[in-house]
Amino acid sequence: MADNRTFDYVIVGAGTAGCVLANRLSADPRHRVLLIEAGGRDTYPWIHVPVGYLFTIGNPRTDWCYETEPEPGLNGRRIGYARGRVLGGCSSINAMIYMRGQQSDYDHWAALGNRGWGWEDVLPVFRRSEDYQHGADAWHGVGGELRVEERRVNWEILDAWREAAGACGIPPIAEFNRGDNFGSAYFQMNQRRGVRWSGVRAFLDPVRRRPNLTIWTHALVERMLLEPSEGLLRARGVRVRLGDDAPIDVSAHRELVLAAGAIGSPVLLQRSGVGAPETLRTHGVEPVHALPGVGGNLQDHLQIRTIYRVSNTVTLNRRAATWFGKARMGLEYLLFRTGPLTMPPSQLGAFARSDADQAHANLEWHVQPLSLDRFGEPLHPFDAITPSVCNLRPSSRGSVWLRSPDPDTAPAIAPNYLATADDQTIAIEGLRFTRRIMAAAPLARFRPEELKPGTEALTDEALLDAARNLGTTIFHPVGTCRMGRDAGAVVDDRLRVHGIAGLRVIDASVMPTITSGNTNAPTVMIAERGAAFMLAEAASRN
Repeated sequence: MADNRTFDYVIVGAGTAGCVLANRLSADPRHRVLLIEAGGRDTYPWIHVPVGYLFTIGNPRTDWCYETEPEPGLNGRRIGYARGRVLGGCSSINAMIYMRGQQSDYDHWAALGNRGWGWEDVLPVFRRSEDYQHGADAWHGVGGELRVEERRVNWEILDAWREAAGACGIPPIAEFNRGDNFGSAYFQMNQRRGVRWSGVRAFLDPVRRRPNLTIWTHALVERMLLEPSEGLLRARGVRVRLGDDAPIDVSAHRELVLAAGAIGSPVLLQRSGVGAPETLRTHGVEPVHALPGVGGNLQDHLQIRTIYRVSNTVTLNRRAATWFGKARMGLEYLLFRTGPLTMPPSQLGAFARSDADQAHANLEWHVQPLSLDRFGEPLHPFDAITPSVCNLRPSSRGSVWLRSPDPDTAPAIAPNYLATADDQTIAIEGLRFTRRIMAAAPLARFRPEELKPGTEALTDEALLDAARNLGTTIFHPVGTCRMGRDAGAVVDDRLRVHGIAGLRVIDASVMPTITSGNTNAPTVMIAERGAAFMLAEAASRN
């Protein structure tokens, strides 16, 4: 009988990917699986109320509370960079939007040489995980763990914005997620009857009593244990600190999996001596294995939040302005699981091309029936909406690096937003396109008044400066352990780390290029694929 420090599979990170992996790998009772999470259990009530992201993001109970380096492309600003530090990871604090991306995203991955990652390969994987409110069809599945439902509150101003987008050439469509997202639709969400449906609810809770699955919380992995084996390195396990206790070593008999996300996974590799040798030495780590791509290729969606004051309608600003309004919303949620407390940060979306030369939609809007100066501050005392526009396929590339070997030290995160001329041009075009929509006839009766960036921003130079001042993350970091075959790749197309046996990275960090939209659903798909690779390899050895 193996002891409690030896497992077949050790998974570092109990976010979206980690929960999927724990479910799939432990399905075979012969596999002893350990799931390690640095944060605590998901018992905080605001995790499960959809609007609770207001109280989980920026809260050290549930968030790593990272901050970027001063960003040259954002006029030297630092911005908050939320990452889930709780069971469920970012799926416990995110926007709950179910967005796969577009067919062209995955076909591009395949064209880069990543076998089995084209749209036709991944669509069945998306469908297999899904439990779609409207039943199965060519694009959707039922009976899977990941519940997908429609919104449970309506806003007059959002219906009008959708009509205005149609007047500007963005047609209304039934839904996204069918391969080509061009059009406008209400986002579908990972909720079940008004409750957040996180990775824990979907994949972990149904199997947590399996005797072969062990879950550790408040467990910080200090580094991987690597040793020579048959002419190359092999991952033998991890050194982990449980609470305030002294670190212990845990062995992975079959494979070690890093599922700590686009920030956590590359930093753990670096802390263990895997990365660009000279940079590792600069930060006090002796190189063990040279992989220069670790921590590079950071991609993220920069949203530019415009704000328009409106009249002749009611937005969340007014509904939440009084204690009576708050009580009414709370009562509606308690009795019916409907109303504003079921809202994700954004309910309405739209996809379009910034110019005719774009082969596919490269702009996305997240439209909110509310406004505030910045996240965490009070709503404005007047009715307003916030149409945020982002470049779906940025060409700028950033990085994430450890500052020291100390696992308690936050990493240096440098997204490098708006670093290329293309990204700057698309930001300007996104702002101009937003203005065209806001000036369209279906919105005229609401008398929209542009507050940010403000009507004085007319030239390209002024609009670019506005983008630098208003831009912020939508929390979609990917790519820092990218999949590929070239010298800068970190994992192969079976998600095995190049040059280290028994080690895989399975999370959003393996994306070669960012998907067109929110990244949680693609992360579920990546984890499903990774688990299938691991189980197939295990079966071939038995």
